[in-house]
Amino acid sequence: MQTDFTRLMGIEHPILLAPMGGAVTLELALAVGGAGAFPMFGVSWDTPDQIRATMRQFRARSRAPFAINLVLQWDQHERLALALEEGAPAISLVWGDPAPYLPIIRKAGAKAFVTVGSAEEARRSADLGADVVVAQGVEAGGHVWGKVGTLVLVPAVVDAVAPLPVVAAGGIADGRGVAAVLALGAAGAWMGTRFLATPEADAAEDYKRRLLAARETDTVHTELYDLDWPRALHRVIRNSTYEAWEAAGCPPPGQRPREGQPVAAQAGGAALLRYSDDTAKRGATGDIEATCLYAGQSVGLVRDLVPARELVGRLVRETEAALDRLGRA
Repeated sequence: MQTDFTRLMGIEHPILLAPMGGAVTLELALAVGGAGAFPMFGVSWDTPDQIRATMRQFRARSRAPFAINLVLQWDQHERLALALEEGAPAISLVWGDPAPYLPIIRKAGAKAFVTVGSAEEARRSADLGADVVVAQGVEAGGHVWGKVGTLVLVPAVVDAVAPLPVVAAGGIADGRGVAAVLALGAAGAWMGTRFLATPEADAAEDYKRRLLAARETDTVHTELYDLDWPRALHRVIRNSTYEAWEAAGCPPPGQRPREGQPVAAQAGGAALLRYSDDTAKRGATGDIEATCLYAGQSVGLVRDLVPARELVGRLVRETEAALDRLGRA
């Protein structure tokens, strides 16, 4: 399945692993890249040593291209300089003004991705020099920049920036979704929730079980989990923490039920506080259900835990079958 995106990045399949903060492990990225898809690392809160180690370890074991994702809510010039110095082939920018960063990325010879939530943002990003525009629909899990549904946003962005490649994000969990966004004019499908339900993803086992049990109606678009990132919209699975806050009348920060109470602990002992945006990692203990459980509306289509390499193969087969049905129709 060759598209403008696969040709630009030199990969086999128009499938991207969303950066997902700390949930993307080296093993997950290697499996995705080894299967011909495109991995991304979210390093917005990593130290320089962590970023350097991640990139060097990946490069030591794979020749696949990848992207480093940076959240522009905070100044990211230091992390950007390090990633480019280490030879990152692509930089993905989200949640802020990309203008100060794009000239630096282009000068270094890397490809620049910018995530947008509207056609107007897309046009500006293209004018500033983006190589790829990511159209993120409100269905997406985790922190959500977009406020428009993927079905409407993607063709609007495609029309706004053609012939620039557009990647669709939000609500995609199987090959039917990939085929759908390709039919809308996208050149790639960005997927997070589906790849979170893999053995390689760094998430607590109970978190993954809840992903598999959730329905498409079980997520909420909210600012609730905000102790470390205030006023940032995100999509999570409705849980006991959300329901207790809702039952209390949705009080503001500082007045919420049991705010800041430790509810679980990471394997290394760090506390997971109620209303924190941190997620439970492998080996976490405690009341995992009460923590922040990021997931997109596509969680209703996720029903099994599949090794990432096998998952990419399945997605490709499903996409090809869906496109074949469309062709015959």
